[in-house]
Amino acid sequence: MIRILLFTLMMVSTAWAEPLDRIIAVVNNEVLLESELVEMERTVKQQLRQRNSNMPPRDILRKQVLERLIVQRVQIQKASRVGIRVGDDALNAALRQIAGNNNLTLREFRDVLHGDGLDFTDFRESIREEMIISRLRKALVDDKILVSDREIDNYLATQAVQGAVETAYQLLHILISVPEAALPEQVQSAQEKLTKVQSLLEAGTDFSEVAAGYSDGQNALEGGDLGWRKQGELPSLFAETVPTLTIGQVSDPLRSGSGFHLVMLADKKSEETHLVKQTLASHILIKTNELTTDDDAEKRLNQLLERAINGDDFAELARAHSDDTGSAIEGGSLGWSSPGVMVAEFEKEMDALAEGELSPVFKSRFGWHLIKVYERREQNMAEEYNRNKARAQIKSRKVSEELESWLRQLRDEAYIEYRDL
Repeated sequence: MIRILLFTLMMVSTAWAEPLDRIIAVVNNEVLLESELVEMERTVKQQLRQRNSNMPPRDILRKQVLERLIVQRVQIQKASRVGIRVGDDALNAALRQIAGNNNLTLREFRDVLHGDGLDFTDFRESIREEMIISRLRKALVDDKILVSDREIDNYLATQAVQGAVETAYQLLHILISVPEAALPEQVQSAQEKLTKVQSLLEAGTDFSEVAAGYSDGQNALEGGDLGWRKQGELPSLFAETVPTLTIGQVSDPLRSGSGFHLVMLADKKSEETHLVKQTLASHILIKTNELTTDDDAEKRLNQLLERAINGDDFAELARAHSDDTGSAIEGGSLGWSSPGVMVAEFEKEMDALAEGELSPVFKSRFGWHLIKVYERREQNMAEEYNRNKARAQIKSRKVSEELESWLRQLRDEAYIEYRDL
């Protein structure tokens, strides 16, 4: 009886000794737990070490990590409200791709994570959340951004004045946020923070370290790194200032609706344009279905291959036998194709052929193919290339600007209650 009592007391004592997970913030109708903060803080520290970045003081780092958690949570909540989900099939495919990018199988990748002290289940769910947020941003921000032909024309006209060779800029950024309709004391507080940041930079403190500790921007914990931006991708606020900076120089404060910005030019480089290698080819496609098996399709195409080798006109064979009705009427012609237009397995077979050569019979996701390459050329696609590039860069800039505004609005509309850290 005494032993049972002692054992019970020991168990109770042990239970009391275990730390309880505390609530550190309430985001709308959900709570953020200290364990979530600790886990993300550990991940961020690991990322900072991998980049050889200086570690901000612990209290500042925790504040930045908590803000990132809050912004993530309000996005996940928004995605749930609008019905955005990521199923297990899509998630597993993404995980296999991540593993493949690291030349690992999924099992090997799981073992690597375990060796680094990461729980695979937690990692898996973090990737799901990233995919959900990506789909949310695409649906509510990216897909709503339109680029007009006039914008492209104006962009290209400006580029022509500036010169044909475009410069890309690697930028670091610090944002000192100011709320919309800010009170005078809020503006003054932001200006005081800006002055402190400028003093640290003038004293020689690393820009990335200051950004990680003081910036309110979404890239703060990456040291404020905005990556490489071409001229057309620069936020409108930075467009005139950045080209005037020398490498390592920090801009004067720039004011926008979001607050005060400082931008540093970390590096820059010129970009060259290359000619596009194109292929003129035709093909015959045999699709499989309930009546046509893989063996049937392969056998039929090998018979057609034999006829083509023996002198039958490839175009006539395509018209008579190809299941690709769009190209069959043109004798199987695919026209001049540029790299990346065809599916990978088709392009690989096509690129291996010399002019006038026939491919072996092979299978793609669309069925079984036989290809004949007629000609190759290097085509100057400057006009189409430049217009597509201009459209992409203008959209990238507009998305970047709209995303910042959208995130701020989403954050401002949320109910946030902080608990003691």
